[in-house]
Amino acid sequence: MSTARTSPRRREVLDVLRAATSPLGVTETAERIGVHPNTVRFHLDALVGEGLVEPQVQEPSGPGRPRTVYAPRPGMDRSGTRSYQLLAQMLLSRLATTGSEARSAAVEAGWAWGRSLVEPPSPSQQSTPEDSAARLVALLDELGFAPEPQGGTVPTRIRLRHCPFLELAEEYGQLVCPLHLALMQGALAELRAPLTATALEPFAEPHACLAHLAPTPEPTAERHP
Repeated sequence: MSTARTSPRRREVLDVLRAATSPLGVTETAERIGVHPNTVRFHLDALVGEGLVEPQVQEPSGPGRPRTVYAPRPGMDRSGTRSYQLLAQMLLSRLATTGSEARSAAVEAGWAWGRSLVEPPSPSQQSTPEDSAARLVALLDELGFAPEPQGGTVPTRIRLRHCPFLELAEEYGQLVCPLHLALMQGALAELRAPLTATALEPFAEPHACLAHLAPTPEPTAERHP
């Protein structure tokens, strides 16, 4: 079902259908609202498309053709407003009370989500720094960070000109910013990238945060006596 906000007129049509004791046709619905049937028909088609209303074919009780009537789909109304930011604030405030464990939990969550948001290369595919950086920038752009890579073909840093978590980062930066850094690190790890995100400077510039990239350290060779 759609979660889009329903227009006032469409809401009125939906409310009439919900208040009715049985499904209504276009003309009946229009009479109860006091508008032209064509207006109701337009909004009914939209409500059907949004999954909020279902059409039914009603057989006549006597001579005549079947007619289409409409009934609201059962279930909670999905067209109202959402308060996801409030939910995030509630969860973050609770997490913040766990002390030193809070940052570790945020980093762990960011890393896991970063890995889940990208498609890993095939086993035979070798990730290059250029491709890995491009895919990270594409992910950040998709998430709404308005990234601006800097430093050449393989950027050494990425300016983040927009933060989709801005209000939360201002209030709970000690959790949100490490989570964001870990998200980038997790994504690069899943891509088997030869580079990683080493740091994130929140509000490093008046209009941007800065994410720093560097080559992934080579594994230390094992020494034998």
